[in-house]
Amino acid sequence: MIVDLHNHTTLCNHATGTVDEYIRQAIANGTRYFGFSEHAPMDFDPEYRLRFDQMAEYREMIASAQRRYADDITILFGYEVDYLPGHIDRRVLEAPVDYLIGSVHFLGGWGFDNPEFIGEYKNRDIDTIWEEYFDVVTAMAKSGLFDIVGHLDLIKVFNYMPKKDLRRIAREALGAIKAANMVIELNMAGYRKPVKEPYPSPLLMEEIAALEIPITFASDAHAPDQVGLYGRELVAYARSYGYKKCATFRDREREMINF
Repeated sequence: MIVDLHNHTTLCNHATGTVDEYIRQAIANGTRYFGFSEHAPMDFDPEYRLRFDQMAEYREMIASAQRRYADDITILFGYEVDYLPGHIDRRVLEAPVDYLIGSVHFLGGWGFDNPEFIGEYKNRDIDTIWEEYFDVVTAMAKSGLFDIVGHLDLIKVFNYMPKKDLRRIAREALGAIKAANMVIELNMAGYRKPVKEPYPSPLLMEEIAALEIPITFASDAHAPDQVGLYGRELVAYARSYGYKKCATFRDREREMINF
């Protein structure tokens, strides 16, 4: 993949490997624009994200890598921000970044993609779960705070699929994403999860392409060997829906490049 904007570091407490190992793997893959987007700090679920007092350390870690690898690859700096009303901090939103990824990992206090809490799926109606999830995605897009939608249909991670038509469930969210001029990432992490397919799903990709919503690419790597692991598949997936360009960012400004 020429662009890979969603990757993590050990500062999130659930990733392994050094920054250099991630970058060297990206270079070996032929990536030209490689982004780190650590789980942004907030006053909720702190064990799975960096702390506020580590923001400067994270910034310098990536700035140092940008200097070291300036002749080999463009390293970009961002955050993956949980859209959880009441817990989104201005220190993150106002940080000097190349981009912000908006993601939904929680429905209320339920971390639905965390294997520790998978049992909750059996306590709820699956269609209601999906509708609630996309209601939050809609609100995230309407907030106007973010540049990229992270793993659009993450709610499918454990392969609990809705009975209702997914396109209807997601229609308002996709309209809000289009209106907000956001980019949707094609995220390969789904290949590594029980659902065994990328985010977003083929049904959603049909709608995304019809709306001409721009895309970008993401390994969502939490270990160096995950960087670009399914890159060829993800690029072929994008092309199968007619995409020829993907987004990269610098100082919150989007640039579309051929892939």
